[in-house]
Amino acid sequence: MNVTYLAAADWDRLGGSLVDAIVDTLIMVSTTLVVAGILGLGLGILLYTARPGGILQNKVVYLVVNLLVNFVRPIPFIILLAFAQPLTVAVMGGSIGREPATFVMIIAATFSVARVVEQNLVAIDPGVIEAARAMGASPWKIIYSVIVPETLGPLILGYTFLFIAIVDMSAMAGYVGGGGLGDFAIVYGYRAFEWEVTVVATLIIIVLVQAAQFFGNWLSAKIMRR
Repeated sequence: MNVTYLAAADWDRLGGSLVDAIVDTLIMVSTTLVVAGILGLGLGILLYTARPGGILQNKVVYLVVNLLVNFVRPIPFIILLAFAQPLTVAVMGGSIGREPATFVMIIAATFSVARVVEQNLVAIDPGVIEAARAMGASPWKIIYSVIVPETLGPLILGYTFLFIAIVDMSAMAGYVGGGGLGDFAIVYGYRAFEWEVTVVATLIIIVLVQAAQFFGNWLSAKIMRR
């Protein structure tokens, strides 16, 4: 790799923008992970408990939530940004910028989280739940004292995977002026024909993802050993 070529970008001029892009990415990703993580966990538990044979069995609720997840989840994020524009404008007052992009990211991530949570919960040994029911535990107590603890380790791995997907969403949010490293790479790298700027932005994203993967694997292994 030609070092002279990599040094061509004016980092004195771009340095501040790069720092702002990193901050924007971290804000979008962390906000989405927290909000969608909570909402998706609730939806995933609802899918699991409302399904036929579940402890809160309700065919209507399960059908509606399942159809909603199946409708939103397959939509590519770049298309969802356009599809959800009327809702984004109504809720956020606009469709351009970090906050509107984060809003759509939360929508997309919530339904992905819901499916990941449900898939992890169905792996629980039914005998564990039946034992709790036989001891007189209420459905809500079973949820927070049996169901969630039983799958906490795998759920952390699932959330780690979703973190990576959310980082990918934040990069695509650059197409609607959402800011972040994706926007930085597009505006100052791709459109300005500064390939090294794109490389730097990509490497930062890779480091961010690798750090999250390492932490998720470590935390999951630690919990599952208990």
